[in-house]
Amino acid sequence: MRQRSLSALALAAVVGTVLGTAGCTVERHWGGNTTPAGSGKARVGLVTKTDTNPYFVELRNAAGAAAKANGADFHALAGQFDGDNDGQVRAIENLMQQGVNTILITPSSSTGVLKAIKDARDAGVLVIALDTATEPADAVDATFATDNFAAGQQQGAYVKASLGGVDPKLLMVDGTAGSSVDTQRHGGFLKGIGLTDSSPEIKGHTNAGGDQSQAQQGMENLLQRSTDLNAVYSMNEPMGRGAYAALKARGLTGQIVMGSIDGGCEGVQNVKDGLYAATVMQFPKKMAEQGVLAAVEYAKTGKKPTGFVNTGSTVITDKPMPGVPSQNTTWGLQNCWGGAK
Repeated sequence: MRQRSLSALALAAVVGTVLGTAGCTVERHWGGNTTPAGSGKARVGLVTKTDTNPYFVELRNAAGAAAKANGADFHALAGQFDGDNDGQVRAIENLMQQGVNTILITPSSSTGVLKAIKDARDAGVLVIALDTATEPADAVDATFATDNFAAGQQQGAYVKASLGGVDPKLLMVDGTAGSSVDTQRHGGFLKGIGLTDSSPEIKGHTNAGGDQSQAQQGMENLLQRSTDLNAVYSMNEPMGRGAYAALKARGLTGQIVMGSIDGGCEGVQNVKDGLYAATVMQFPKKMAEQGVLAAVEYAKTGKKPTGFVNTGSTVITDKPMPGVPSQNTTWGLQNCWGGAK
């Protein structure tokens, strides 16, 4: 991971939105020192992976609203694309120049921003990871996120119950190989369905990087080998939609139980419309609100949160299964993110 110096040219590459307590403005601050803890004034910076993904838009909006409600200054920056580690490093440097005393970050890479995070913490800034943990976890002061292993386990348990005792014939649509979220959801699903990576019940897998079109292409390739299937794992809802498109083209949707994870409004509507049987909802609004409240407490008292805080996950389905706690899509559409409710 490379450390970049601050310059006007470099900072221009960072996508930034600055929200104040009086409204929404776009601005840059080119100086200033970190506001010390115990000063009473929370100055919160948020760094997301991108500023276009509906999940991170929800997280940013919720953090901004919580900051406004609690009298905190709020500054939001983002990488230009998922995986833009250099952009996130520049965002952290920019926020430190603006004088924040807390940085909330959804790291694009669990390791790609560690040096910049260390520099911030050494300067007295509280750093909290949202949604995605760092590696090692103690590179930040605390993490507020979905327990992605547990979310995957919920999906696996649901698919297993839906098969009604029939052995699974499974295809797996994974995200980005090596990413912590992908690894945790994948492993959790296998535990929930009662398999391992070497189980013969797994008939194939494809990595689709979280992308719908890549998932469709990957599923099409897998279906050329065999259509004797009854279950599909999708790491997130866009990939679930891509897998569904490939299955539909082959006339296979009626024989497949597919689950997913996210809980976006579009994903919940997908469940209602029958594209997949269930999704596991996570709660970015809760992550953001809890992060801001921790920042406010730190600014007032210097007290820091520690460790991993699980913000929860819930199975959403209109076909509930015994032994798998769930909510229906009516509840899901009332609590989803990323769209009209």
